[in-house]
Amino acid sequence: MNPAMHPAVNPAMNPKIWWYLARGAGMTSWALAAVTLGCGLLLSTRFFTRWPRPAWILDIHRMLGGLTVAFAGVHMVGLFADGYVHFGPAQLLLPFASTWRPGAVAWGIVALYLLIAVEVTSLLRRRLPVSWWRRLHVASIAVFPLGTIHAMTSGTDAGHLFRTVVIGVTALLVFLWALRLIAPRWSAGRAQAPALTKAPSA
Repeated sequence: MNPAMHPAVNPAMNPKIWWYLARGAGMTSWALAAVTLGCGLLLSTRFFTRWPRPAWILDIHRMLGGLTVAFAGVHMVGLFADGYVHFGPAQLLLPFASTWRPGAVAWGIVALYLLIAVEVTSLLRRRLPVSWWRRLHVASIAVFPLGTIHAMTSGTDAGHLFRTVVIGVTALLVFLWALRLIAPRWSAGRAQAPALTKAPSA
């Protein structure tokens, strides 16, 4: 059988292949964004930075960020090539330019721009002041909620299973974020404890 005649290979025989590609790449990009954010929170939490970390852990974090951008690009290519909604360059790049669920699509566009900004500044980290880079990199936390809102309001896969996964992943990331905020105070309290115990009694 000629592979070009197979529906799964020839887009002309299976016009939904681009929609499937867009959906699959979008879900993959969302999952990668969640894992990247989780790794970033663990790497930046003071409680965990007390122990030495292999260099490959940071490399994996950077690689996951790059893959998130790549799959977001594949997601957009799939939407552009799909003939059901007819997304053009303006609809893909300008918020509220789409006539199909404009608000939901706008969330994804904003998340994309923020994701690209974080990735570009990460690549230029050595050329930027550390304080600037840290402030810009904190914005990566917003990529996940923006992407989640986009997926829940514009995607066709937002069923019960996906909602359950979103709730579980979001709860885990909120816990890691809270741990990152609490860790500095916790470390400061533990550092003061020995000093209090050694203080002379009145």
